[in-house]
This record gives sequence, C-alpha cells and structure tokens, in this order.
Amino acid sequence: MPELSVIVHGPNTQDRLTGLLGSLTAHPLPDTEIVVAAVGDWAHRTARRHAPHVQVLPLPEGTSDAAARAAGAARATGRWLHFVRSKDGVPPGSPRTLAGRLAGFPDTVDVLLLDHLRSTWRSSGLPSADGLLLARADRPGLTLDDNAHLLRLTPLLGTRVLRAGFWRAHEERLTTDDEAHTALAVLLFADRLTALPHIAYEDRRLRPAGLPPVTPEQRYALVDRYERLLDLTRERPAVHTALYDIMVRDCLRAFARGGMPDDVAREFFHRASTAALRHRPEGHRHPAGLEGVRRSLLEEGAYTRYRAFQRANRTRRAVRSTVRTGTRRLAARVRDQRYRRALRRPVDPCLAVFAAYWNRGVACNPAAVAAKLAELAPHIHPVWVVTAENAALLPPGTDHVVPGTRRYGEVLATAKYLVNNVNFPNAVVKRPDAVHLQTHHGTPLKRMGVDQMPYPAAARGLDFAALLERVDKWDYSVSANSHTTRMWERAYPSRYVSLDYGYPRNDVFYTAGADDIRAVRDRLGIPPGRRAVLYAPTHRDYEAGWTPRLDLAALADRLGEDTVLLVRGHYFYDGAASLPTWPRHCGRIVDVSSYEPVEELCLAADALVTDYSSIMFDYANLDRPLIIHADDWETYRTTRGVYFDLMAEAPGPVARTQEELTGILTTGAWRDERAAKARAAFRRRFCEYDDGRAAERVVRRVFLGQDETSLPPVLPLEQRTPAPSPEEACPP
Repeated sequence: MPELSVIVHGPNTQDRLTGLLGSLTAHPLPDTEIVVAAVGDWAHRTARRHAPHVQVLPLPEGTSDAAARAAGAARATGRWLHFVRSKDGVPPGSPRTLAGRLAGFPDTVDVLLLDHLRSTWRSSGLPSADGLLLARADRPGLTLDDNAHLLRLTPLLGTRVLRAGFWRAHEERLTTDDEAHTALAVLLFADRLTALPHIAYEDRRLRPAGLPPVTPEQRYALVDRYERLLDLTRERPAVHTALYDIMVRDCLRAFARGGMPDDVAREFFHRASTAALRHRPEGHRHPAGLEGVRRSLLEEGAYTRYRAFQRANRTRRAVRSTVRTGTRRLAARVRDQRYRRALRRPVDPCLAVFAAYWNRGVACNPAAVAAKLAELAPHIHPVWVVTAENAALLPPGTDHVVPGTRRYGEVLATAKYLVNNVNFPNAVVKRPDAVHLQTHHGTPLKRMGVDQMPYPAAARGLDFAALLERVDKWDYSVSANSHTTRMWERAYPSRYVSLDYGYPRNDVFYTAGADDIRAVRDRLGIPPGRRAVLYAPTHRDYEAGWTPRLDLAALADRLGEDTVLLVRGHYFYDGAASLPTWPRHCGRIVDVSSYEPVEELCLAADALVTDYSSIMFDYANLDRPLIIHADDWETYRTTRGVYFDLMAEAPGPVARTQEELTGILTTGAWRDERAAKARAAFRRRFCEYDDGRAAERVVRRVFLGQDETSLPPVLPLEQRTPAPSPEEACPP
C-alpha cells in the first residue's frame, strides 16, 4: 500500500493539466501513487501520455468536481489522500516530502494542514497568508476546539491531506461542488489535526474574463455555505464563534467588492443579514470602530444606510489621501530643492557616506571598509546613513544622518565617496567627480537583478529600468569569487569595474585569534567544551513571514546537553519577535537574530546549519563543518531561481528532513572525510579571493587611488590560515 495517493481531478482547463502532470512525473515518487480522474477527452489524452507513471480514470465531459474527486478517491489505495485540482499545481519534490512525513503519522491524526503558493494569470509563486497560522499550530494531535483560529486558513481542499479512512467515513458529507465548504467541513469533522508549514500546493487563479459570468445563485451560495456549516457547530462555542466571525467578514468583503446588480446586491445583503442574526453567538460583541458599524448595519438589514456609509467612508478616505499626498509632495519638493542647492557646492574629497542593509546601521562589507579606511586614510571622514529607530544602536561616536533631514541631502550631494551594500535611492545624483562603491552583501545562489525577471514571486514588482539606472551609477563592484563576478555581470549589466578582492567583512575569519573567539562565546554564554551549532535559514519569497522549518526544541533534545543551538532568523523578519520561546531549553537554544555582527556568530560556531543563505559562502572561509537542510529545495529553485544546483555542489552533508539532519549531527557524518572533501571543493570555488586583506585592497584602490600592481596579492588558498576553531580556542 502506498503512503500517499495524489488524486488529480477535473478537465484540462487552459492546458494546466499538462504542466501539473509533467511536474508530478518528472522524478520517481516512492511510496506515492498518482490517480488522474480525467474529465473530458483532452484531459484523457493528456493523462495517458504520462502512463504508466499515473493511473488514468476517464470521466465524461461535464463531470462535476465533487464527482471526479469521489471517483479518484475510490480508485486510490494510499493511506493518505491529497486532492489536487487539474488547474492547480504541486511544487516539485513536495509529494516526496509529504510521503516521508506521513509515514510516521498515527491513525489518530485525520488531517494534515499545509501551506500553499498563489498564482494568477499575471504572476506566480506569491506567498499565502497561512504560513504564520500554520507555524503557530506546528505540533501533532491538535483539536479544532482548542485551535479555532485554523478556520481562518484559506479554504482550499488541496492544502488538506486526509487520512483515507477519515475520508471514507465522512465521504457523503464532504462530497460537494463547493470546495471551500468541503475544506472547512474537513476541519469540523476531524478529531485530530496536524499542521505542517510546508509549501505543498499552488492555487492557480484563472483570469476572470476567461470564466463564465457569476450567477446570482452563486453569489448567494456564500451565505448558504456558512449557514450549513454553522448548523454543525452549535455545541462547540469556540468553533462556532470563530466560524461566525469568518462568515460575517467574508460576506462584508463580497459585498464591498461590488460587481453585483442592485437587485442581487439587495438580496445578498438581506440573506447575509438574516444569517448574521440567526447564528450570532450569545453575548457576542461587535468590534470597535468602523468594522463594528458595518456589522451593526448588516444585522439591522439596513441596506440603504450601509450604502450611504460606504459612500461616506470612500469620500473620507479620498480626502485624507489627498491631504496626505499633498503634505508628502510639499515635503518632497522642499527636500529636493535643498538637495539641488547642495549639488551646486563642490564635492568634498574628504567626505564618505556609508550605508548598509537599507540604512540599518554599521554592518557588513561597508563596516569593514570604514574600519580599514580609518586606519589607512584617517583624513577621510565617514558619515553613516541610518534610520531614526536604529540610530540609538550605533557605536558611540558614530557620525550619522537620518534620511529626510537637511544634513542627509547635504552629505549625499557633496560626498566624494558613496558606499553601500544595496543601492542608494533613485533620486541620488551621480556627480562626475564622485565615486560610488557597491560592496554587495553575499555570494549569489539565488537569482538577482535582471535575472529575476522570470521569477515574479522574487521580483515583487521590481522596476528593472529603475534598477539599471541605479546600477549605472556604480564605479566599482566588490566580488568574493569569479562565480560572483560573472553573475553580477549578468544580473547587473553596466560599465562598473569589478574589484575581485574578496569580501571585506570576511577578513575577520583570517585575522581573529583564540582570544577573540573565547570573548564572543563568553558573550553568548557558551561554556567551554560545548558544541555550538549556528542555524541560519534564509528568507523565502513565497512565504508571508517567518516559518520555522525545524522543530528546534525536538532537535535540541536529540542533540543533548552538550550542544547549544544558536538560532539566527533572517533580517527581513522582526528578529526575536519572530521566533518561539523554549523555556525548557534555557541556555541550549539561544535566539541570536538581533546579534551583530553576524561574523562573530560564525566565529563562535563549531558548525553551521543553513539552507540557501549566502552565509554558507562566508562561513566556508573558516573551514568548519557545514550542513545543508534543504527540505524545500525544489520549490525554492522553481520559484526563486538559482545559479547552480546546490544539491550537486553542497559544502557538506545535505539533509532533506529533520530526521536526516538529526542523524548527521548525532553521528560523525557532520565532519567526516566525505564532508571535508565536499567543503574543500566548495572553498576552492567560492572562497577564491578571501584571505584577510580584502578591505585593505578596496581602500587602497578606491580611496587612495593605488594601482592594481601595488595592492597586496591574493594568497593562494593553501597559504591561508583561518581563525582557530572553538575546539582549539576553548578546550574543556
């Protein structure tokens, strides 16, 4: 018996089925069967082209979604069922991951909840809003009564994997053409739920103009759906209240979207009002503010007053927007005039402006360049651009400006040198006698710059023309290896000079000594003799927020008292606020998301666990064990785009599941001969120019104008001596 049956059902709408089956059959899927309940001749022919990898169940044209689903489930033999509409998608590798996870699930769990991507006819791979809800519930054996917030998950049946026995026990009540009804009913009927914040489905929205027009009865069906479901929850107060609030929210949203003739809108409002009164929980209070007014008018059935309220609210928003826009435009004009006046002043050859990570503070390559500049060219005065909220975190005595202030425009207009690891704003003028130095902030695995064009989830509406205008201002671009140099030439095509000197921030990996490492570990509270594992996952463009990919508490338990986990959340999120707390593991799981600089964390760690973060390229300079946790590599590669296959060129062992990662860390596999060989090959390719003197080369070339031949040469890899390991620096 296979562990998982993927049941693809429906017609080949707009030829979407072709791509879906191509993705599902591209690689062997152990413990998984694929059943295609193909509706219509086109779907039959498409599915048959993928035999024998799929079982084809031909169904006549016009077979409903519910009937096709039921027919596919009747043919399936798997222990778990995953229903996939033929127009939708399944990220590559997802069935394999699901089958592996499901193998350990007991029969007491009825439903596994999953995350998904959203795609439209104009964009693809967009994040859902479900990730954070799923992360809050990422533990086995949940009940809906104690986790009623799960009803707020997007009602997609494809994001619920059902135990086959559960489906058959409730099949009659779950067989309906209203997929959202079925998706919600699944939660109501399940005794036990488990959530997995893993992308396992792609909801592909078809272009509305290509679909049949929505009938009045289809409009009213939204109210009918919730009435039927609410009748099932009368004896479950928490579930009833949560579902009631969702019904009112969805009805008001549907009404606000418009598109209904007046007679249909009146009838819809009347039905929604009747349902809101009939199912209102005892003692239920309206929320405060405008939402409370909306709900009161709905319950009163006050259609005319609600419409008047909508018009008044739109007018109020328009007036406020006009005032805000006018104020912003006036302030912008004043700032622009000041900046233009400052541009008429001579360039100050002794002034340098530094910024890093969108003005977060003194960090990364710009910080290392500024430190070396103070040593080699103290006559050049550095000024850092930093946001108002981060100004208090600057090192004492740091001269800085806040964006939008008068001095901000003055220093940007008159500085000889402008240094950043991202880009300065579009409005910054490139003066002929000014020098712009782009240091970047990582070696590229993922697609960057114009190479993001085919990946809308990553680009997120990026204005590529404006990007290239910013790139055209660069005089110099710093690179850590020839791979990076070539990728920057692709991603940022322009006339800048590539400085193949290494990344200045990585100098510390060759200059730090045992005392430095002991000091960092003392600050982090890591006792001598303990193994410190730094876990630093990257950002996913297809996730709405921080989604823990590991059960860190369980991992800490398996690794034991002698291991400390240093957990570094990506800087796109809110640091410590994004991570859960682990009171049972005090001192063994340490949230270092807000710790700066990250290079010190690398020095303190005996090993690094990451996924696709560029920290792996920097950490490799230390020649210490590196482990890749790649549970969603296929999804990441497909939605973000990558420059090389990390699975084929990994810097050490690769784990596809938490169990595999635990096995690597609890045996010698994390630092055995095979791991060392992979790391050596990785270092040869990606630590090509880093040798501890990158910042010096940059300062001498850019700020002191020295010729290439007078710069310190890059040492061969075999002649470099990385900082001592924590084991050497901090013996028991």
